[in-house]
Amino acid sequence: MRKLSTIVILLIAAAAVMLTGCGADKHFKKAEKYLAIGEYYDAASEYKAAYQRTPPKNRDRRGQLALKMAGCYEKINSTQKALAAYSNAIRYNQATSEAHLSYARQLLKNGDYKGAATEFRTVLDSMPDNVLAKNGLISAQTAPQMKKDGSRYTVKKMDFFNSRRAEYSPMLQGDTFDKLYFTSTRNEAQGDEVSGITGAKAGDIFVSEKDDKGKWSKPEPVGGGLNTNYDEGACSFSNDGREMYLTQCQNDPQYPRYAQIVKSSRSDAAWGKSTAFEITHDTLSSYAHPALSPDGMWLYFTSDMPGGQGGLDIWRARMTTAGIGGVENLGPTINTPGDEMFPAFRPNGDFYFSSNGHPGMGGLDIFIAHVVIDEIPTDSTTKYAAHYELEHPGYPLNSQGDDFGMTFEGPYNRGFFSSNRGDGRGWDHIYSFENPEVVQAVKGWVYEIDGYELPAALVYIVGSDGTNQKASVKGDGSFDYVVTPGVDYLFLATCKGFLNHKEELRVEKAEESEEYTLQFPLASISAPVLIDNIFYDFDKATLRPESTAALDELVTLLNDNPNVTIELSAHCDYKGSDEYNKRLSQRRAESVINYLIEKGIAEERLTPVGYGEEKPKTVKKKLTEKYPWLKEDDVLTEEYILKLDEEKQEICNQLNRRTEFIVLRTTYGLFDEQGKLKNVPKPKTREKEQLEDDEMEFIIED
Repeated sequence: MRKLSTIVILLIAAAAVMLTGCGADKHFKKAEKYLAIGEYYDAASEYKAAYQRTPPKNRDRRGQLALKMAGCYEKINSTQKALAAYSNAIRYNQATSEAHLSYARQLLKNGDYKGAATEFRTVLDSMPDNVLAKNGLISAQTAPQMKKDGSRYTVKKMDFFNSRRAEYSPMLQGDTFDKLYFTSTRNEAQGDEVSGITGAKAGDIFVSEKDDKGKWSKPEPVGGGLNTNYDEGACSFSNDGREMYLTQCQNDPQYPRYAQIVKSSRSDAAWGKSTAFEITHDTLSSYAHPALSPDGMWLYFTSDMPGGQGGLDIWRARMTTAGIGGVENLGPTINTPGDEMFPAFRPNGDFYFSSNGHPGMGGLDIFIAHVVIDEIPTDSTTKYAAHYELEHPGYPLNSQGDDFGMTFEGPYNRGFFSSNRGDGRGWDHIYSFENPEVVQAVKGWVYEIDGYELPAALVYIVGSDGTNQKASVKGDGSFDYVVTPGVDYLFLATCKGFLNHKEELRVEKAEESEEYTLQFPLASISAPVLIDNIFYDFDKATLRPESTAALDELVTLLNDNPNVTIELSAHCDYKGSDEYNKRLSQRRAESVINYLIEKGIAEERLTPVGYGEEKPKTVKKKLTEKYPWLKEDDVLTEEYILKLDEEKQEICNQLNRRTEFIVLRTTYGLFDEQGKLKNVPKPKTREKEQLEDDEMEFIIED
């Protein structure tokens, strides 16, 4: 009887083992399917179930499952679980040299610098030339001192923006940087399903707005069809704020998940549905984390496409009116066999990115890439090339965790970024940062004389230090530019349909941050332009002394636009006879012309006309803001004015008593007597210097 009982027990145990093995195999097959399409969270769960159903005596199999599990946990930033799984793979003697490297990198990310150093040395014994192991060992050896030394950066976790899920890639936007866009997987994100990739909801773009008192509003999902049931994240904006570039990851139950870059356009205050933005025809690579350069000429992005340094690399694509004009890798100074991601720009042109391949403090660290210009003398001319020099901004901007996604508040070294430091589940959150450096900057405003801002304008910036740049203006007609002490600058504002305006600035060294304000009022080529603050003696054509400032500005305008001829006109109100008003206005126009000639303006560029009361003023929209009782396009005729009360009549008469000019030609002095162009532009040659790290293109005059 006892023998029979023993046999039954053995049969039950054997059956249990068989059932356990079948269950493990079922979970393993599911895990492999999830892994194949990039659903790392679901794959890790199935590998864990298979691991738990595999008998402990089957050491090889448990070790192999632990290794698979560790890789999935690493992908979803679950550092503690990844460490435990790698440790089990090592314990079961199933860890390859690559697995030991991954384990060491996870130890580094967990802040176990001593343990990481030991593991990196083990890896280097078998792979002495491995770049990631070499840089990892440097990180483990130097990070403790970097944390001890600190830096001038101050960092604060922004609980107001954060939830119990992930928030990352903040991006400031708006003329006064009063909107903060970021990605979040919080409960308010669109859709009901939990992502098999992350174990959270698919990310959506959220926005918070700052009021006049500096208080931020509750973050809300961006409306207008931008967000979908897919993952949307890591957005960037065009210089005029009308185009948003962002990353989207679409779901497909049969195929791997490839991130792609999409674009959304803003109509009024709403963002429309996104459309694909194709960079190459490669459909088997990921494209993510778009960032436009400050001049709008390049789109930087992250990709695993062939031709990189390994892992995820940062690339850039030339933006042209005809589409993408070529794609290039940023080279080995920026990219490593690890991952380089989240490119970003400070408005002064400094390039920021995050990397887990360069020596740092663990995880993704933020780096600054400074462009250094090199002169290369040749026999006939001087060529120019450029290379990057990297700066690690230290602790606390960087930490043992992942630090990435910089955005700046104008020219100042402050703003927001994202990090998963100190979060046990690996969720990213938004932090503020500030480095109290001395910044000297220009705030410029480009607008139509007696009109509104000109967001289509461009500003050319030339400095005595060799600076030669072009800046676009924002929606309010403004632009920001960081200047260098000891440099003389020339700013030239241009806009189609308007005359140029030039301002010069000498920058002296300052002990505290300083902002210079420059105004660029542009004169229309097609419409009369009011010359404000021109005063004459009563009932005479004599210019009063207080008119000098306005007249000198007109002299400067004509000197800045030497190919322009103008009609200078003076106007009167309806009081007095028509003949008298016409004679008086003609003499006044001639007085202004004489002043301009005395200041060196060629007489043949100037035509004086006195219109008397023939051309009453037409009201522009801008004037209705000062006088709300006026309507746009009202004409201030005598009949119109006499219908008003006495006070308003006098205001209208003052508006009619004005001095204006209108552009007649824009080709003065350009052609000879035979009608041929006098100064034919020299042909330009393009000299390209291809560097190992970067390519920059310069146009050099022959």
